[in-house]
Amino acid sequence: GREQAELTGRRLASLGLKFDQIIHSSMTRATETTEIISKHLPGVKKISTDLLREGAPIEPDPPVSHWKPEAVQYYEDGARIEAAFRNFIHRADAKQEEDSYEIFVCHANVIRYIVCRALQFPPEGWLRLSLNNGSITHLVIRPNGRVALRTLGDTGFMPPDKITRT
Repeated sequence: GREQAELTGRRLASLGLKFDQIIHSSMTRATETTEIISKHLPGVKKISTDLLREGAPIEPDPPVSHWKPEAVQYYEDGARIEAAFRNFIHRADAKQEEDSYEIFVCHANVIRYIVCRALQFPPEGWLRLSLNNGSITHLVIRPNGRVALRTLGDTGFMPPDKITRT
């Protein structure tokens, strides 16, 4: 995981973008990953939030047999993850004059749910998407509100022996 975070940090730095902030889950794995990535992005502000913690966002459709959290988890986690979406995924302020770039370091279930919501796909389909550990997903939100998915779970910058998924 640490090697994957190192590779991800190098990749993000190589993009030449001026990142405004790194917003990360308060869970240990995401906090440690943020520390490794941020070494490659000096001066970028880091913000920790419980909203991005891993969880069960919504009951998947179609259902799966290998993962069955208790129903209460969907209510608790789902409300929190939806709050993360509403808090972080939106158009820039109308007064903003330059593009902004934010990095979110969190967990596959949260990312998959947010991608579905941002693209206005049925969010129940979140579990149909697969993400590798340390991967980069790139969402673009235009001033007019249009959303584009540039990459989903990109790990092309990692050697094949470093690519894993949980």
